[in-house]
Amino acid sequence: MNTRHGDDRQGITRRTLFARSGAAAAALAMGPVLGGIQPALAASWRVPGEDARHKRTWMAWPSSYTIWGNILSKVQADIAKLAKEIAKYEPVVMCADGSSAASQARSMCGATVTVISSVPVSDCWMRDTGPLFRVDGAGGLEAFGLNFNAWGENATSFYGLPASAYDKDRAVAQNLAAYAGVPFAKSGVVGEGGGVEYDGDGTLMATESCWVNSNRNPGTSRSQIEAELLSRFGASKMIWLPGVTGQDVTDGHIDGTARYIKPGVVMVQLAGAVRPDVWTVNAQAIHDVLVNATDARGRRLQVLTIEGPDTLPRISKGKQAAFLSSYVNWTVTNQAVITTQFGDTAKDAAAKAAIAAAYGRPVIQLNLDNLYGNGGGGAHCVTMQEPGL
Repeated sequence: MNTRHGDDRQGITRRTLFARSGAAAAALAMGPVLGGIQPALAASWRVPGEDARHKRTWMAWPSSYTIWGNILSKVQADIAKLAKEIAKYEPVVMCADGSSAASQARSMCGATVTVISSVPVSDCWMRDTGPLFRVDGAGGLEAFGLNFNAWGENATSFYGLPASAYDKDRAVAQNLAAYAGVPFAKSGVVGEGGGVEYDGDGTLMATESCWVNSNRNPGTSRSQIEAELLSRFGASKMIWLPGVTGQDVTDGHIDGTARYIKPGVVMVQLAGAVRPDVWTVNAQAIHDVLVNATDARGRRLQVLTIEGPDTLPRISKGKQAAFLSSYVNWTVTNQAVITTQFGDTAKDAAAKAAIAAAYGRPVIQLNLDNLYGNGGGGAHCVTMQEPGL
């Protein structure tokens, strides 16, 4: 997420940045975190895998010049393009911040996307700010939130944004659940939806760098965080993965590197030539853990791999290191998987074929350069599915 940067300036992005001290380094997050574990919830409730049927997809319309500066209109165009594509396969509800933003969103997204203005939003990162929906298998639906705090207040420490810039997003999960008429609870830990992957069959995977981190959860152990996440997701096993701290605002969200296809099957993107070495090393480390891992059912994981692009022909050399060149940051819909293409013809085609074969669904690749480049997030980062019952 670039902030206050002109179109011709590289700036700091949501995915690749260094702390202003210049001392940020790649590291596993092994430190203390924030406490306050709430009692475990009923084990019958679970968050379904993203491949399960959806009722709809929720999104949020970016409209803050404070956050985006003069690239706001370009990011809005990518959000509109993605929303219109998802709406071909399932309903999309776009939350816009007030009547003016809602009018703009309706104009750019068209009639196939439902736009509402009654859930205030600061920005577009619905995966991180929105609620996670749980089902009980008997027609019940409820939601919980992960207490979004602007990625451990990294939006302030790295971008110089006032903490207030994300005030509305801190309440999106609760407000959206209320709008949808779904019972809501707050988790006992702080984090983001993009920081945890779930198969809907008892297993989670996450990077320690996002969760065992003093900027989100000071004072709580990894085992406490694990217990809370397992309880909330209705899971019984966590696979902890190495992550990267201080290199991007998310502290290394898992959803840019490894994703569940279905229970027992994951896909890992190994870095292409354009990614800085720290991400190349981390992707390989994540792969190496997963190939030796078993899930909650005792299955050894099947680990599929794709490679990131080697070239970004539409992106200037100075901006390539900061670009989220992730095919796996896709969003799943009821009938198709939507990801991106980067202009590396061979790698784009190989990724599309591999994802389509894995899911058994068509794969649509969009040019979302402004979202992935200036935003440093992707199709998964800006969507949140609500499961069908």
